[in-house]
Amino acid sequence: MMMKYLLGFAASAAVAVLAAAPASAHRQWLLPSSTIVSGDDVWVTVDAAVSNDLFYFEHQPLRLDAVKVWAPDGSETPIENAATGRYRSTFDVHLTQRGTWRIASVSDGLVGSYELDGKTERLPRGTTRANLAERLPAGAVNVKTAESSSRNEIFVTVGEPTTNLFTPTGKGIELAPVTHPNDLFAGETAIFQFLLDGKAAAGLTVTVIPGGIRYRDQLGQIDLVTDAAGKVEVTWPEAGLYWLNVTTPRAGGGEAAAPQRRASYVTTLEVMAP
Repeated sequence: MMMKYLLGFAASAAVAVLAAAPASAHRQWLLPSSTIVSGDDVWVTVDAAVSNDLFYFEHQPLRLDAVKVWAPDGSETPIENAATGRYRSTFDVHLTQRGTWRIASVSDGLVGSYELDGKTERLPRGTTRANLAERLPAGAVNVKTAESSSRNEIFVTVGEPTTNLFTPTGKGIELAPVTHPNDLFAGETAIFQFLLDGKAAAGLTVTVIPGGIRYRDQLGQIDLVTDAAGKVEVTWPEAGLYWLNVTTPRAGGGEAAAPQRRASYVTTLEVMAP
């Protein structure tokens, strides 16, 4: 009788675990030890990874070669104590100024494909307009390319939030917040504006997912689309960490209908209890 009970319990537990596991999707993220700190000489440690479950280290580390840090006055500051392990990278940032800091990994390049000997091949990573010719093998035909840009960034504020670092660069998708990303509270609505190459971008796909998805049976995903002014409104259901991803819409009709501009934006946000 006891053995039958144990077997039944094990089967039920296995079903529960399977039901709680969300669909796999590799997501890249930066996660600071804190998004709001105080003091005149403080540090944050940042974890950087690509994972299925948000903010857990179980797939691969994020490379740090493109990571840069900007102080509130716009000056660039180096990362310190950088290390990359099997599942994550980590580094420290010395926060020596009051205000809002930006920590970001930004990249630009080309994505696309070509045909060689009757087979379709993808362009290798790291391809740009400048090196496209040397990346294509001899005999490649029907070359199709699209410009790509990605921005993965977080914001950390020492003391009162500042907005100096939100001046757009005019490249890729950028956040032009109406609500400061370090001033978010559960139950309140934040307004974010997104720019594409420096202009307000309508029709961008915005995905917001709360962290901790390993331990719940619902993803809790919020799907939004930017309006004519490039804005979305997000009402935070509860306090905690959130992953926000913005992308240019995908074109239908296969590779031939691929857009000529592909861009993505990722940030990690911390929502406080009211």
